[in-house]
Order: sequence, then C-alpha cells, then structure tokens
Amino acid sequence: MAGRINDDDVKAVRDAVPIDSVVSEYLQLRNAGGGNLKGLCPFHDEKSPSFQVSPGKGLFHCFGCQEGGDTIAFVMKIDHLSFSETVERLAAKAGITLRYEEGGYNPSHQRGERIRLIEAHQAAAEFYVHQLESPEAEIGRKFLAERGFDQDAATHFRVGYSPAGWDHLTRYLRGKGFSDKELITSGLSQDGRRGPIDRFRGRLMWPISDTAGEIVGFGARKLRDDDNGPKYLNTPETPVYKKSQVLYGIDLAKKDIAKASRAVVVEGYTDVMACHLAGVTTAIATCGTAFGNDHIKILRRLLMDNGSARVIFTFDGDSAGQKAALRAFEDDQKFAAETYIAIAPDNMDPCDLRLAKGDDAVRDLVEPRTPLFEFALRQIVGRYDLETPAGRAAALDEAAAVVAKIKTSSVQREVAVQLAGLVGILDQEFVVHRVAQLARWARDKGGDGRGEGRGGRAPDPQDRRGGASHQAVQAPTAPSGPALNLRSPAHRTERELLKLALQKPALVSPAFDAYGVDEFTAPPYAAVRQCIEEAGGAERGLGDNREYLVAVMDAAPNNTVRSLVTELAVEVFIGKTIDETYAGMQLVHVRLRAVDRRINDVQGSLARLGSNVAPEDLAAAQNEVWVLQQYAQSLRAKGADAL
Repeated sequence: MAGRINDDDVKAVRDAVPIDSVVSEYLQLRNAGGGNLKGLCPFHDEKSPSFQVSPGKGLFHCFGCQEGGDTIAFVMKIDHLSFSETVERLAAKAGITLRYEEGGYNPSHQRGERIRLIEAHQAAAEFYVHQLESPEAEIGRKFLAERGFDQDAATHFRVGYSPAGWDHLTRYLRGKGFSDKELITSGLSQDGRRGPIDRFRGRLMWPISDTAGEIVGFGARKLRDDDNGPKYLNTPETPVYKKSQVLYGIDLAKKDIAKASRAVVVEGYTDVMACHLAGVTTAIATCGTAFGNDHIKILRRLLMDNGSARVIFTFDGDSAGQKAALRAFEDDQKFAAETYIAIAPDNMDPCDLRLAKGDDAVRDLVEPRTPLFEFALRQIVGRYDLETPAGRAAALDEAAAVVAKIKTSSVQREVAVQLAGLVGILDQEFVVHRVAQLARWARDKGGDGRGEGRGGRAPDPQDRRGGASHQAVQAPTAPSGPALNLRSPAHRTERELLKLALQKPALVSPAFDAYGVDEFTAPPYAAVRQCIEEAGGAERGLGDNREYLVAVMDAAPNNTVRSLVTELAVEVFIGKTIDETYAGMQLVHVRLRAVDRRINDVQGSLARLGSNVAPEDLAAAQNEVWVLQQYAQSLRAKGADAL
C-alpha cells in the first residue's frame, strides 16, 4: 500500500501555498477588514458573503454553514479529494517533492484517482496540441483559419487534433504509465473489440478546464463527412467531469469576470475564442448542456452578487435560441446580477459576427441591450393577437405564470407592472394581483413556502395623508430575494425604521402603523413589518415594550424571521442622537422612496403604451402623477410634518 506522507512535508505544503491564492481560484475574495478576506461560500447557497479567509492564519471559516479549516481542508472539501490526493496536488503546485514513510517515494500507480485522471487529461491535451501540427490535421487547421483563428489563437486556447486512427492516444498514454482502467474511467478511451480504443478520432479538440484550471474533459468537433458521429462530442460523465458543473473558458475568464463584475454566456467553443480575441475576455460557454443551477453557482461566487454585476446571454434569435432565453429567464432571479440578452444582426453568433464585421462588432454586441426578462416576455406575448380581448387574456395567462416564478417579491411586482404594459392592460394592479395569485397557488401545491410573491397595490400617499391606515398586503412568509445590502440607502433606512419601531416605538407612532408592507423593498424587512402589524402595530409598544416584542416574535412565521426580529430589537442605531428628528428622517426617506417608485411605475407604463392609452385613462394617470409629485415635493420641503 502507499506510504504515509511525511509530516514535515505536509507542513511544508501548508506553509508554501497561501490559502487566499487557492480559494481565489474558486470564488472572488474582497477585503473584509482586519486582514481578512470575504466571499460567497462555495459550500452552501448564500446571498451575502459569510465566508471569510484569514491569510495570516492560513484558515477559512463560513459563518453561515460553519465549514472551516486550513488550505488542505478547503481543497479536500471543494474537490472531494482524499487527504493524500490534496497534499499531492498542492505539493505539485508549490514544486515540493513529497517523501512517503513506510515505503519511500509513492509510485504513480498508487496515487489518488482524481490526480491520475487529471494527469491523463493533461497528457492527452499535450498530445492533441502536438498532433495539430501533423499533415493529417490540415483539415483542422483549415477549419480554424476559415473562422479567423491563426496558430497563436490555437496555442492560446490549447486547441488540438485527435488522429483518425483507432488507438493513437490510447497507446501514447499507455506509454506514459496509465492503465487501461484509468483510460476508460477518464473517458479518453472506450472499450473496443480487442481492448481500449480512442473515444475521439479525427476531430478538432478543445480542452475543458475547471475553475482551478485543471483539464477535466474535452469537446470534439467533427471535421469529415464520413464521420457518422454528432457534430460535437464531449467527454462523458466521469469522476472529474460533470457537464452541468463546468463552463468552457472559465479558467481564462474568471479573473476578468471577478474584476469587471460581468460575465458573457455564449453557446460554443469558437464563440468563446472569438469573444476573447475581440477583447471580451469574460466570455464562457456551457459544454453540451443548458445553462443551469450549477453554472449559476459558479458565476455567483465570481460575481459576488454586487449591485453592478451583469450577466449577458448571447442566444441565437431562432426558435431554439428563444427557448434557451426562456429557460435562462426562469433562473434569472437566482442572480443578484442584472441579466441581459444580446442578439446579433441576422442572428449571427459571435464567431460569425467577428468574421463578417470585425472585433468592434463583437464588443458592441455584448454591451447590454435588452433586459432578459423583457426579451422573454416579449417572446411569449408576441405569439398572441393583442388586438382582441381573448388574445390579451391568453397572453397574460401564459406570461403571468412565468413571472409568478420570480421569488423576489419586489422584482416580481416590478416585472408584473411591465407585463401589463406589454400586454396592453392599463390596470397594472390587476396584473400584479394575478401574478401574486398564481405564485400563491404554486406554493399551496407544494412550493418551498418562502414567499415567492407579494400581491397588493402600490403605495398610495392619498390614503395616508389624512392618517388613514393603508390596507395591509400579504407579506412574505420568510425572507427571500436579494441579499440585504446595508450599503444601499434604501435597505439601510428601512432597517433603521424597523429598529425604531421595535426599540423606540414612541418616536415613530402613530405614523409608522400607516405604512404598507410594500413600502419595504427588502423582503426580509417586509416580513418583519408584517409581524409588527399582526402584533397590533408599533402603537402597542407604547405600553409594555417587553410584551410588545414578545407579540411581534410570536407573529413571526418561522425561526428565520424570528431571528431577524430579535436582531433588530437589540442592534445599535447608526445615528448618534436618536430623537424625534432622527425618527422623522427615517419615516420620510422610506415614504419618499415609495412615492418615487410609484411615479416611475406610472410614467414607465405610459411610455410603454404610447398612443394606445385611452384619453380618459391618460388624463387619470397624469393626474395621479401630478398628485404624487406634489406630495413628494411636500415631503422634501416639510419633512415629517407632511406625513
């Protein structure tokens, strides 16, 4: 059996490989203060970074899922390796020769399976690159040249060629010491009548690497008419290659994706090459499968879900591309990033576009053009005759079901409002309620119960100026949606107002109780606002504050909301002086943002509908905008006195 790795060598590996350099191969790290770094945890789904790395101590810890340890523990966990496999990989990275006790140097055939499979792929990639220079590979070089790729481009992307014979690679790798079992397991070879034969023969080869830059598979393109196989043939599922968990080009693009907070998702290997050569170095592609959840997780860790992050999809404009766009839209809410779609003129892909119009055209293509949700909804609505009531109703039914899948209630409402404009329904609140209703039905049929939608009308200041209580709307049953971002003025102010309502209700009563749940844009805060209302409102806290807080916590639908209530009830305030002036500022800021959102909604709807608005409806909408603008002006001039 293999010997145990020398303890001194293990220590040398730990000391030689900085933990931040290893972790940053998998996710973007940012300064967390105190010499620490932070990022989105790769071991569980989270929307705000609770994963911290201490380079000085060589340790990591996630405050969300409690995973922690040193560099070796991180690699073992993220790549599912044994202890010895991990030490061997890190030792190779650091250039350290390991010593093995109870048997001296560990022979290669005793090394861990993953290490061996990765080494086999690396050797295969070198073999394929060398074969691209052979006379037989002229057809492959011609294919590349016709698509605008010279030798330097092929070298940069390590494009190679697999000989047309039966077992050229298999014999080469056997000579390198790899067993037939390893070759079959790796997917590089397959069973033949007389033993293993090459899986890829007579094809152009693209190596597929994981986020750490290790080659785990290949994509192979057919070149000859007598090749009866599919146009593209990928490595089968293996211990190191899972097509739903790899993105072609991620090893080349990851640093620029993290730096620019932008990722461009294209459809093929040559499209990735064309984009990178044109200067769009954030381009990546899926490998023979639709863009899905695991791909989203990879990008989220690199994008860090900051407010300026963008994901741009370049789908063909044909029916298949439209279906791909709709699939991507269904996953859209899993990004905190803004998502867009880019379609080139004449439905050209980036590779063809670069050939026809040059690098500038590719760069222009991926500048965000159309929000993905708008494109997806237009594709649905466009299939119906909107000139008839029946057509509008049918379009609404299909499109509303898609919008109802959006889990972030504030985003769901915004998209529902825009859907009303696309369909030509002036009553936005009817569409908003319809979407919320479908979301509730979906939850009742077995959804996750996280509050996928929130119905109710938009803030109407005319209901509140006389002190009348705004009709309550259904709040999320649990926090959902984008991460709470306290650098966001809106989230920060909403948090302060809730803290006042819980800790110092006398400063915000009775005005606070007239605020609707929908005035809190962060779903977790909307959930707490609903709890306060169900407990009797902030005015109840004017008596026994302890009893009031217990009532609010009892109204919480689950432990997550209850925990947030207790957190807000004890958290210190941002301001130094907490008085009526400070409380009034928070009340005004939250209300003013709600009024501004409503103004933007109405004006946006009018702009989208254009001349399709009936004169009486146009006059009513314009009057509403005028009233809202006067109220906003009063709030800015008089502050809390205008509430």
